[in-house]
Amino acid sequence: MSRTLVSSTQLRRGRVLYWGLLTLVVVVFTLVFLGPLYWMVTGALKSGQEIAQTPPTLFPKDPQFGNYADAWNQLDLAKLLFNTVYYAAGAVLFQLVLDTSAAYALSKLRPAFGNAILGAMLATLLIPAMVLIVPQYQTVIDLPVLNLSLIDSPFAIWLPMVANAFNIFLLKRFFDSIPDEIMAAAFVDGASPLRTLWSIILPMSRPILGVVSIFAVTAVWKDFLWPLLVMPHPETRTISVGIYAFAAGTPQNVVVAASVIAALPTVIIFLIFQRNIMSGLTTGSLKG
Repeated sequence: MSRTLVSSTQLRRGRVLYWGLLTLVVVVFTLVFLGPLYWMVTGALKSGQEIAQTPPTLFPKDPQFGNYADAWNQLDLAKLLFNTVYYAAGAVLFQLVLDTSAAYALSKLRPAFGNAILGAMLATLLIPAMVLIVPQYQTVIDLPVLNLSLIDSPFAIWLPMVANAFNIFLLKRFFDSIPDEIMAAAFVDGASPLRTLWSIILPMSRPILGVVSIFAVTAVWKDFLWPLLVMPHPETRTISVGIYAFAAGTPQNVVVAASVIAALPTVIIFLIFQRNIMSGLTTGSLKG
C-alpha cells in the first residue's frame, strides 16, 4: 500500500464534500430556473380564486384544463401566433441573406478597412438597446429619403433585426474556420465569389446558419417593447403584445394559460435543436 501526503480517509471525505456541494448547487440552480416555469404551468390549471390566494398552493386543487381553451378563444391566440411566426420567418430570411453576405465579405473577400468596419459593428454591442429605441422609432415613423411610415408594417420589425452585429461576428468566425484553399480551388475552376458562397460556403455552414435562425426566431418571439411601439393595431400585434393588451380585462389564470401556450414553441425549438445550437457555436472556434 503506497503512502501519500493525504490519507485515504481524507480523500474519501473530500470526495463526499465535493459531490455534496456539487449536488446542492445543481439542485438550487435547477429550482431557480424551473420554479417560474412550474408556477406558470400549474397556475394555468388553477381557478381564478386559487391563483390569487395567499399563500399560493403548490398543486392545483381542481385542475381546470378548460383555461387553455378559454385563453385560445378569448385572446385570439391563433391570429397572434400567426403574426409572430410571420415576423419571425421574415427576420430569419433577411438575416440569412444580408448578415451572411456581410460576414462572407469580411471573412473571405477581405475588403479595404474590413477590420475597422468589423470593429465599428462590434462596438455597437456596447450600446444599451434602450438608447436606440428613440432614434429607431423616429426612423420608422418617417423613413429617410423615402419619407414613408413603417408603423404596422412588418418591415418595422425586420429591418432593425438585420443590423445584428453579433450574428455577423458569429458567422464571420465560422467562415474563418473554412480553409482558404477551398476558396482558391473554386476560383481556379472559374467560380465567382457569389457562386462560391452559394455552392460551397453555405452547404458547409448549415450548423451556424441554424443557430442564427434560432436566434432570430427567439428574438422576435420574446421581444415586447419594440413591437408594442411599432405594431399598435390589434390585427398586427405579436403574441407578447397581444397577451399584454388583453390582460387587463381577462382573468389571471386565463392569462397564465395564454403565456404557457406562447412559451411552448420556443421551448420545443430549444429542446429539439439544443445539440445543433451547441455544435454550431463551438465549430467555428476550431481552425482547419
